[in-house]
Amino acid sequence: MIANYHSHTTRCHHAKGTMRDYVEEAIRGGYKIWGFSDHTPYPFDNGYVSPIRMLPEELDSYVSEALELKREYKNEIEIKVGLEVEYYPKHFDALMNLCEDYPIEYFLLAQHHTQNEYDGHYTGFPHEEEEILAQYCAQIKEALDTGKFLYLAHPDLPHFLGDEQIYDRHMRDLCESLKAHHIPAEINFLGMWDHRNYPDERFWQIAGEVGIDVVFGTDTHSPDKVTLPECEFRAREMVTKYQLRLIEQIC
Repeated sequence: MIANYHSHTTRCHHAKGTMRDYVEEAIRGGYKIWGFSDHTPYPFDNGYVSPIRMLPEELDSYVSEALELKREYKNEIEIKVGLEVEYYPKHFDALMNLCEDYPIEYFLLAQHHTQNEYDGHYTGFPHEEEEILAQYCAQIKEALDTGKFLYLAHPDLPHFLGDEQIYDRHMRDLCESLKAHHIPAEINFLGMWDHRNYPDERFWQIAGEVGIDVVFGTDTHSPDKVTLPECEFRAREMVTKYQLRLIEQIC
């Protein structure tokens, strides 16, 4: 891998390591581009405080530190300043307003919940409800229409155990939307080494049949997971198996 755009630091309150730790490991690992994409702060208007993302008041220091490291290491690696975003329709405009004064270079779309984080379903839990899967796909499709996102992270996160035809119908429709918007989907390394339900081979077979583009994302939550050669090897096998078009560098 020469580029990774999906990584987290201590600011998201569920990862380890400083930005400098990641940059130095990325240089040792041979990366040419390293993107930071901590979970975006969300200006919830109902008093809810998320335990899995930075607070709005932490955004300034996040961007400032990334820009400082970008300048410091400019001759060794290209650092990108991004954010991982869930699409919560009720609060999305407020989030964009919060970010508009910062030089954010990209947003990753990474849907985990339906509706909103505080009143929806976490789709990574095993379930058989078509309604949850349908809402997950509908929310992503609405997010794609905003034109704000670089790619879709771990699109196969939903742990759907219901009828296979239902899964195929909704995920195929989602892939068709990704293709129409020219938005790649991510083969996620965290799901591999942490033995999660994704990457889901069902999804990637559909993705290959539809013909969407793919990227690799380490989804790094600690500096020791910056370089993951076994995961990369498996991901490249999937690219070959499902005849996917891999994009090595997207921005």
